[in-house]
Amino acid sequence: MNDLSTNTIGATDVIEKDVVIVGAGPVGLFAVFELGLLDLDTALIDILDKPGGQCAELYPEKPIYDIPGYPEITGEGLVERLIEQIKPFHPTFHLNRMVETLTREADGRFRVTTDAGDTFLARVVVIAAGGGSFQPKRPPVPGIEDYENTSVFYSVRRMEEFRDHDLLIVGGGDSALDWTLNLQPIARSLTLVHRRDEFRAAPDSVKKMHALLDAGKINFQLGQVSGLKGEGGQLAAATVKGKESEAEIACTRMLPFFGLTMKLGPVANWGINLEENLIPVDTEKFETSEPGIFAIGDINTYPGKLKLILCGFHEAALMSQAAARIINPDKRIVFQYTTSSSSLQKKLGVI
Repeated sequence: MNDLSTNTIGATDVIEKDVVIVGAGPVGLFAVFELGLLDLDTALIDILDKPGGQCAELYPEKPIYDIPGYPEITGEGLVERLIEQIKPFHPTFHLNRMVETLTREADGRFRVTTDAGDTFLARVVVIAAGGGSFQPKRPPVPGIEDYENTSVFYSVRRMEEFRDHDLLIVGGGDSALDWTLNLQPIARSLTLVHRRDEFRAAPDSVKKMHALLDAGKINFQLGQVSGLKGEGGQLAAATVKGKESEAEIACTRMLPFFGLTMKLGPVANWGINLEENLIPVDTEKFETSEPGIFAIGDINTYPGKLKLILCGFHEAALMSQAAARIINPDKRIVFQYTTSSSSLQKKLGVI
């Protein structure tokens, strides 16, 4: 690759796959299916804590009307069906991770590393990251940067890291309520802070949260976090400002859930040609300027591009054919239909 450094393979505990897919949204999930039909092993990496990308995170209950065969389906429903469809291919999911580096090895494979310390080796990398990576929004609290990744966290990777801590969870959406319910049993104390007494989370989660509150197992504070106290990155207390008063709440860990923002992120440093924060590709293979790296879905651009999920599915199908030729250059690829091919039906477990 032109701008990617060349390394020598030698690291231990490396995850070896045919294909690494960056992004586990609908297009990334369907790519697993198309690649699986060609006997290619895949790993998916996503910054979110669950598969589904924008569909699952931003509009899980919002109807989608332009998915073939479904007059109406929710974002969550579509993701569930895609995950069910790819089960026969046993992909591995690596969630709550952001790809940091992408380099080419001496043997032509790509070394992919994440901010969680994972290392992957693959012949092909597929970027299916939508408009970029979803990254948490930082709340407007003075000095919060001094506590980040020490006692202020924007996601939960290991629940045990919060055991026996005084937790302050900030927000009123699904993430805030879900982690309130999940972390309450292991926390020393837990306070939920929200600027309103109405919540945007699933009704069942809100009901369960109120039950914990009524039982005295959690506390609730109306208002917004306006300041933090502590030393050396270790949080000791947070100031919560309400309409008429302020309260200081003792806490050793804070989890703010203020939503997500979309950024291109480290992709910009991978040596790939970019065009207005999108990745130009050809329309035969959807390959980028770097051989072996493909881009499908909303993150790519080409003449006539439409940002539709169904277009991303089409791109995944053509990309998979090209990826198979890179990974198995000496193998003759015979195009087959799932409706008539007994070998494909065996892979899918239907016969």
